[in-house]
Amino acid sequence: MALALLEALNLHVRYGGISAVKGISFAVEENEIVCLIGANGAGKTSTLKALARMIPSSGEIHYRTERIEAVPSHDLIGRGLALVPEGRGIFARLTVAENLAMGAYHRRDATGIADDFERVFALLPRLKERKAQVAGTLSGGEQQMLAIGRALMGRPKLLLLDEPSMGLAPLMVEKVFEVIRAVAAEGMTILLVEQNARLALEVCSRGYVMESGLITLADSSAALLADSRVRAAYLGE
Repeated sequence: MALALLEALNLHVRYGGISAVKGISFAVEENEIVCLIGANGAGKTSTLKALARMIPSSGEIHYRTERIEAVPSHDLIGRGLALVPEGRGIFARLTVAENLAMGAYHRRDATGIADDFERVFALLPRLKERKAQVAGTLSGGEQQMLAIGRALMGRPKLLLLDEPSMGLAPLMVEKVFEVIRAVAAEGMTILLVEQNARLALEVCSRGYVMESGLITLADSSAALLADSRVRAAYLGE
């Protein structure tokens, strides 16, 4: 197996007396797209927030062979780790172009940033059409695309995606997942949290199933799609 780009060892997350993540361990290899699936409250979002250092956790987190538990979240952007949060987290009063520029705030390569604007606009043409529009007036699907585009402006090596299909109409869900496939095809490493288990497993190479803060299954996506427990619990069969 290749050297893991990201590895969590005995990761715990607590909210007061509540244990949300209970000592899980997993890895994501470079150029992989891996998913975490599970029901609401399973601990998936808490796991991503801990990896991005947005909430306290215990255990070890290794990113590019370096331990990052003590690294502030804003420093991780410059190291190539970006989170697209649940709920998008866009700057609603800024324009589309200004939101994208915020994704590159840590960079000093003006030519490269200009090139990445064009790359994002080629990948997400709807954003180019609306680049002067105030982001808060976009549709939910357009805001999700903007959140992904903003993360891409930082040139991440690892993209953490939290529930990108949440609250979107089926047609927009399809468009968002087309973008995820396109980004993955460029060689981006992705860890995807997604409640739509079938969509997640169809786009990923491997998956982990989380239940009540624990990883209960880990296998290839094909094996998980065929697993009777997954089919019964998450695929509506």
